[in-house]
Amino acid sequence: MTVSKPINLVSAARPFHILTKPVGPICNLDCKYCFYLEKEKLYPGESQWRMSDAVLAEYIRQYIHSQPVAEINFAWQGGEPTLLGVDFFRKVITLQQQFANGKIISNAIQTNGTLLDDEWCEFLAQNKFLVGLSIDGPRELHDRYRVDKRQQPTFDKVMHGLELLKKHGVDFNTLTVVNRANAQSPLEVYRFLKSIGSRFLQFIPLVERTAPAEMKTEGYDFAAPPLPGRKTDASPVTPESVGAEQYGNFLCAIFDEWVRHDVGTTFVQLFDTALGNWMGLGSSLCVFAEKCGAALAIEHNGDLYSCDHYVYPRYRLGNVMNHSLGAMVRMPQQIRFGNDKSSTLPKYCRRCEVRFACNGECPKHRFTSTPDGEAGLNYLCPGYKMFFNHIDPHMKTMARLLQAQRAPAEIMGLLAAK
Repeated sequence: MTVSKPINLVSAARPFHILTKPVGPICNLDCKYCFYLEKEKLYPGESQWRMSDAVLAEYIRQYIHSQPVAEINFAWQGGEPTLLGVDFFRKVITLQQQFANGKIISNAIQTNGTLLDDEWCEFLAQNKFLVGLSIDGPRELHDRYRVDKRQQPTFDKVMHGLELLKKHGVDFNTLTVVNRANAQSPLEVYRFLKSIGSRFLQFIPLVERTAPAEMKTEGYDFAAPPLPGRKTDASPVTPESVGAEQYGNFLCAIFDEWVRHDVGTTFVQLFDTALGNWMGLGSSLCVFAEKCGAALAIEHNGDLYSCDHYVYPRYRLGNVMNHSLGAMVRMPQQIRFGNDKSSTLPKYCRRCEVRFACNGECPKHRFTSTPDGEAGLNYLCPGYKMFFNHIDPHMKTMARLLQAQRAPAEIMGLLAAK
């Protein structure tokens, strides 16, 4: 499977990562907070939501050869990527082997877990896929918003999928959307995730705004991200969105338990990222990096967008069937998109004592104003200021331990001795 006129490849100046949407926004669930389901409206009249063989081959070829690194990670998401079936991903493996050219290839897939069966899990284990399983906590918290198309709960199906992953020895982590409901029970959520065998936890704050009137007339429920440095409309956040200070309290509560009992055995992405910042290593997570622009998204038809949260016509860079991925990543439009994160940071943020750890977080969330009225403050700012100041003494201790070539887990003994 090759395209008839191969595109001349342009290598990117730096590594980049693409979130791959081979089935677009199509999903078997109807999660009440999902911002991606309505992306169907970007492609009116579309009936084929499956990435074609030609697009898949060209994308894999370019993604491997356009990267200036020896190890390439593919991330598959949706919608729900398992809707495509195991044979689609067998084709993925074949193409990756065809185009690898000596590079090391790895795969990650994010799934709601409800369609997993033995065949799927055998394939995932055999090909060493890392599975990101979406689960929002114990039954009553998970089922609050994560329902199927018939508005029925999904917890039991997710747990069945998880048991199959464990049965076949598939590596997995958990992705938990922190929303207005489960944020009220931080320790219940954290302890539940540990109880089901998750050792790698990601907490993703839910922050969405209701669409303004002009977008509602086009059928959209969620507002587009704010333009950098500009005042935004007064659209309120959705009822499911987490409160800013509520999110800060959620993180503080979990951190306090983790730092006393679980350092070195349970890995929370946000805590690991914070420790890297306290070590002066910079952020491994795009939302806390000084600049962005190196984490893009590709749709089922090959359209490349600036970011997964910016899948709107304004942020479409081109199509992989007629443009090189490397060239699109280096477009002035995309470079400006990445630089805007730093250049439009309000003065209030530049003076902040935890700027090094936060860097204004994701630009998608910068729709409030600073105390002196400047646009571009992150909605979650009060929560992050609370959290990063709260963890500061412990992060400094763990950083000192690492610098002395000692294990950060020793902090648990130090705290117990106090």
